Amino acid sequence: MEMDGFNENAWWTLPENFDAPLVTFIDEAQDQQIFGHEDLHLRSIELHSNTLIQLERWFTASGQTRVTVVGPPRAKRWLMDMIWSVGSQEAYHQARGEEMLERVQNQPLTNADFDASLRVQSHSWGLSPPDRMKGTT
Repeated sequence: MEMDGFNENAWWTLPENFDAPLVTFIDEAQDQQIFGHEDLHLRSIELHSNTLIQLERWFTASGQTRVTVVGPPRAKRWLMDMIWSVGSQEAYHQARGEEMLERVQNQPLTNADFDASLRVQSHSWGLSPPDRMKGTT
């Protein structure tokens, strides 16, 4: 089978995209809000963010879902920002998270999306972009 240029450089062909999976826990309401009833939006989120997402429901005694994400580092950071924002108690962050969620459900993410997320994270959390990228949160 001959591979075209897209498949040769696809994110899943790069071993480093499977290093350090993002793992977080969300409650049932947030799970439904992000991924939809019966995971209606899961596939579109994966496709549009170039990631693979595994959901393990009822993973904890409190009924949370464990979310594991593998993929390019910028996409994983963007998804973590979206998940954190959707679950925030602050109206500004929650509204931003809902906009991010709608975007990833409906269209592929771009470098501009990743850059914008990094700028907001850095500003909101008081970190410079290099510190944020090193994971010193």
